[in-house]
Amino acid sequence: MTIAHDEVWRLGATELLAAYAARTLSPVDVIEATFARIAALDGALNAFVALSSTAREEAAASALRWTAGTPIGPLDGVPVAVKDNIAVAGMPATFGSALYAGHPCAADELPVARLRAAGAIIVGKTNTPEFACEGYTGNALFGDTKNPFDLDLTPGGSSGGSVAAVAAGLVPLALGTDGGGSTRRPAAYTSLVGLKPGIGTIARAGGLPQILMDFEVIGTFARSAADNRLLFEALAGPDRTDPASRPRVAPHPGTGFGAGDRPLTVRLVERLDDAPCDPAILAAVRRAGDVLSGMGHRVVPGDLPVDTAHLATHWSAIAEIGLARLMETEPDFRAKAMPKYIGMAERGAGRSAADLLAIIEAVALVKRQTSAVFADCDLVLMPACAAMPWPFAEVFPPEIDGTAVGPRGHAVYTGWVNAAGHPAMSLPCPLDEGLPIGAQFIADLGGESLLLDLANAYAAEVNLFPRWPAMASALS
Repeated sequence: MTIAHDEVWRLGATELLAAYAARTLSPVDVIEATFARIAALDGALNAFVALSSTAREEAAASALRWTAGTPIGPLDGVPVAVKDNIAVAGMPATFGSALYAGHPCAADELPVARLRAAGAIIVGKTNTPEFACEGYTGNALFGDTKNPFDLDLTPGGSSGGSVAAVAAGLVPLALGTDGGGSTRRPAAYTSLVGLKPGIGTIARAGGLPQILMDFEVIGTFARSAADNRLLFEALAGPDRTDPASRPRVAPHPGTGFGAGDRPLTVRLVERLDDAPCDPAILAAVRRAGDVLSGMGHRVVPGDLPVDTAHLATHWSAIAEIGLARLMETEPDFRAKAMPKYIGMAERGAGRSAADLLAIIEAVALVKRQTSAVFADCDLVLMPACAAMPWPFAEVFPPEIDGTAVGPRGHAVYTGWVNAAGHPAMSLPCPLDEGLPIGAQFIADLGGESLLLDLANAYAAEVNLFPRWPAMASALS
């Protein structure tokens, strides 16, 4: 039976692919429905900053392949959105900045090339704060992105455009980046599965300059665990243009999800040092832990023996040094970047070699300590965010649970994982009502498959995917 045009938006990637194979839906119909939905809803969301001029042609070519029974890859005909700090040939990668505006990219960044090889259709570019250095999503070029679950609030950042697009049913899949939590926190605020792979798991080459050392990796967003696995597996793997991608850790052994293997040991960490966390988030993460216990896993509350506080003292310097290098190499930086980022770059330029070495030493310590954590557990469970979403135009919440916090107060749970280089995933917590809350699951090096297996079993246990915002069904 043919699927109604106005119901296409509800379908995930795996469902679209099944419909293509059964000839009940065409990629041409899907792309037309996608653009119609973007036109109807994105004025309120502001998720997209540019749309593809070739998507319809690509959909027509995909339809011919499906008719012939010769799809070219595991994502043939599936619409995907891409964050605006990732290079897509023929489209700008503005990085949310006038510095890069108006200059279409000559070639795809490697992950995008892999998407195309898998048959995906790049629908457009999604909004990000300037230089992807903030935990909300807004910039002077394109304005602020809103949370589909409450248009007065932020979807988080810096991948807020991508999560807004997926959560509202504009596209089934999206790419983001994660240099300090920019996949996991936005996913937590929009009831999505958001995966941050370990460093090198998804090879990168041919993109914009890296601001956050090698911490920033490609992140994947979907409304289901199965869809996220589909996207991740199309992207993952080594490439000689990215040496960090070549030495790969062996995958985690059997997960125990239907295979009869041992149950997992999960360390539940509620707080980091004396950093505040919203009580609603702590309660929701405990419920996620209860779900794991009910699945037969061993959940052990405890502290995190990683010096995240010491790393936090260096965190602002990392971005400042990265922006200083950008200012040095881009002649128009001072003329086109916003004053805030010029100030950050100038502070970075004033840092010494000793400052940089101190950062490297702090990161090395976090790597050693995190490695030791997984000697006696399989996963770490903790909040993905310390604060609930705040007004969309504000850069960060100034207070959490009655305690004043700085710009990274909401983000204390995520950046240390980037420094350690480990994979992590945000999954929605079981909730009866209210705004979405996400729990963060962190695995040992090479543990992406473990996380995806867990996500699939967890989703089946709690039956919470997808959760739609009210605006998503406004056109139905």
